[in-house]
Amino acid sequence: MQARRLLALLLAVGLAACARTPAPGAAHLLVRGGGPDPDSLDPQRARGFEAQTVLRDLCEGLTTLDHQAHVAPGVARSWEASADGRTWTFHLRPEARWSNGDPVVAEDFVAALRRLVDPKTASAYAEYADVIANTTEIVKGTKPPESLGVAAPDAATVVVQLATPAPYLPTLLSHPSTCPVHRATLAQHPQGFARPGLLLSNGAFVLTEWVQGSHILALRNRHYWNDAATRLDGVKYLLIPDENAELARYRAGDIQVTLVVPRGQLDWVRENLGSQLHVSPQLNTYYYGFNLRRKPYSDHPGLRRALSLVIDRERLATQVLRVGEVPAWGWVPPGIDNYTPQSFDYRDTPLPQRIAEAQRLYAAAGYSKAKPLALELRYNAGEVHTKVAIAVASMWQEALGVDVRLTQVEFKSLLQDIDRGDVEIFRSSWIGDYNDPYTFAQYLKSDFGVNLPHYANPAYDALLAKAADERDPAQRRALLEQAERTMLADHPLLPLYFYVNKHLVKPEVEGWYDNVMNVVYSRDLALRSH
Repeated sequence: MQARRLLALLLAVGLAACARTPAPGAAHLLVRGGGPDPDSLDPQRARGFEAQTVLRDLCEGLTTLDHQAHVAPGVARSWEASADGRTWTFHLRPEARWSNGDPVVAEDFVAALRRLVDPKTASAYAEYADVIANTTEIVKGTKPPESLGVAAPDAATVVVQLATPAPYLPTLLSHPSTCPVHRATLAQHPQGFARPGLLLSNGAFVLTEWVQGSHILALRNRHYWNDAATRLDGVKYLLIPDENAELARYRAGDIQVTLVVPRGQLDWVRENLGSQLHVSPQLNTYYYGFNLRRKPYSDHPGLRRALSLVIDRERLATQVLRVGEVPAWGWVPPGIDNYTPQSFDYRDTPLPQRIAEAQRLYAAAGYSKAKPLALELRYNAGEVHTKVAIAVASMWQEALGVDVRLTQVEFKSLLQDIDRGDVEIFRSSWIGDYNDPYTFAQYLKSDFGVNLPHYANPAYDALLAKAADERDPAQRRALLEQAERTMLADHPLLPLYFYVNKHLVKPEVEGWYDNVMNVVYSRDLALRSH
């Protein structure tokens, strides 16, 4: 019955999608911009923001996020921690179901978390849950996945044992990488279960189509525990990596919510579509990373500092980007809970003095305008990435005489190049996975799977370990702030700016909200009938 209902709805959705504005009585299909193709829709293997945005519609963890990006109940209706903060007990909703009607049980979460940390999964987020007991040892291969500190004493209870206290654990467990897995499907299709027709959902929507380079279609999951509150029949993500092309589709009426807004057209958008424009702070840092496994960057922290000193971040934000982004003089963005973001020690130093220091450091590393450093800056395709790359390369060339070769590749190719170590300096960004400073601190931990620069400083790791053990919030905050200052002094990467959320939302979309996590679940939205 469920399959027949989905097929009938798919036909209705297809007819509705042919019109740019759904007609009265047509299936309510929300069309959102999806950016480039997701790298994966396997919850434990997906690594990109675009993939995780889709996954938040397909799966639900023990917890979820409310409209302000604070933790809220998900499959777990309630939870509590022990007096020492090391044992957490989550109580599942008895009405939670998979999209085929099977109950969602505690063992589904235990299996997912074990799979996340299992080296065989090769998840970039394996160390994401490093606060759970034995995670680090399992990732290193010295303990089996079954030793992970998670248990299901009964079908409705998940117990999580921590290596160190982590008051942010409920927020951490809202991330898609911790979503449960349907164990029978995974056992039958261990390498390809995250495909349309196979992937079972416990979230508000079910993956129905994924046409590479075109779209992803997810239809309403009538077995979702809170389906009564869902007001859409489905959501369609148009996979458009180019910002200007996405805007054109929005103006043509093909998209109702954009993923981004092109920076070069923001003035026009404000003038002509101002009532549909949403701009708000985001926990997201745009940076250039050094490959610290390659010379000369591995050997010369002074050279890394020199390349940072001459970047005019204020000019980047005000003249190149021009959409409200904040110059990044540190790693952790503003707006994160219970934290004071730290800065490079030269933040307030005038640019001429910074250039003079950079030239001394550049010479000390063995370079000059007569004998320039030759480097390649690799970045993924996109108008803004090209503009920033040209601007930064010009700053390096003018101040130091660096010979910069710019190489543009597709996003998936860039990730592959970084993973292989086939880069010198690369463009990337980091989006906070939860509203706590540790999500940024952890990124540069030496054994974290997506530490793309391969930064490794025992002093930095030790500060994070102390912060993890610290129960006093003020002391924990002080340790994390000290860790950020330690990392910034090493310059393993060059933060350039902090993002702001930028979306265009059609007037017929009801329920839209903004938050620092840039998480808006399609289940919370509706389409006004015409």
